Amino acid sequence: MSGQLALPVSFSAYGARSMTAPLVDVLVQRPGRAFGRAFDDPANGFLHAVDLERARGEHDAFVALLRRLGVVVHELGSDSWHPDLAYTFDPLLVTDRGAIPLRSGKPTRRGEEAELERWMNVRGIPTLGRVRAPGTVDGGDTFWLRPDLFCIARTLRTNDAGSRQLAAIVGGDVRVFDVPFWRGPAELLHLLSVISPVADDLAVVYLPLLPAGLWELLGDLGIRLITVPDEELPTLGCNVLAVRPGVCVVADGNPVTRRALEAAGCEVHAYAAQEIGINGSGGPTCLTRPILRLE
Repeated sequence: MSGQLALPVSFSAYGARSMTAPLVDVLVQRPGRAFGRAFDDPANGFLHAVDLERARGEHDAFVALLRRLGVVVHELGSDSWHPDLAYTFDPLLVTDRGAIPLRSGKPTRRGEEAELERWMNVRGIPTLGRVRAPGTVDGGDTFWLRPDLFCIARTLRTNDAGSRQLAAIVGGDVRVFDVPFWRGPAELLHLLSVISPVADDLAVVYLPLLPAGLWELLGDLGIRLITVPDEELPTLGCNVLAVRPGVCVVADGNPVTRRALEAAGCEVHAYAAQEIGINGSGGPTCLTRPILRLE
């Protein structure tokens, strides 16, 4: 009937306990007015004033690329005051038992998790558990190395209390690693700043900052490593999104890493990431919240 609003489609299946299994559904947030004003507050950590038109163009091209690769892309459609909400990977996780709202270690990001949680709940994805104060966790400090092996890093954004809470909610085999302080909050390191699995037996890493225990675990599991050179760490060379095993999306401007991926047999797709990536320090993984990956 005309005049009625369409109800959101519910998800009959959800869960993303992998970084490399075929990506079916993903949630994104197009840069809005808050993103355009991000540089006005130094606490947001942007490098320069945002060109919002360019940021939106880059994001639109990124979304179009995902759709060409067969991914169903869902738009959050928020008009909130959170400038970092474009980086939808960080506020919340989706498991096969429900969503886990997190609590960011960056105060300006607190509240983003509630927006994603509402979006998930309305579409039939329940809340499994949540990280509560004094715990802090950023999604960028977490990843699934195997569907039954979850990794968490203690960093400047994810503290010990948060990692313990999240490990208890996820359950099973959870490994916790420490990421170096490096250059502090001004150039923050997430765990996914230094590792991106791209296939069951292949990961992109920045070795100088990779936790030694994680390096040992990768070796024990027979995972081959593609090493990112020093000059491509700031241009998001280590942040790689696997759409399916061996099919990768990378930020443009990282030719050494791209050639190494292709030499390892990967199909590589690049997108322009100056405003939505380098300026806000978020790569292709950061721009996506996987809802469903087929294990």
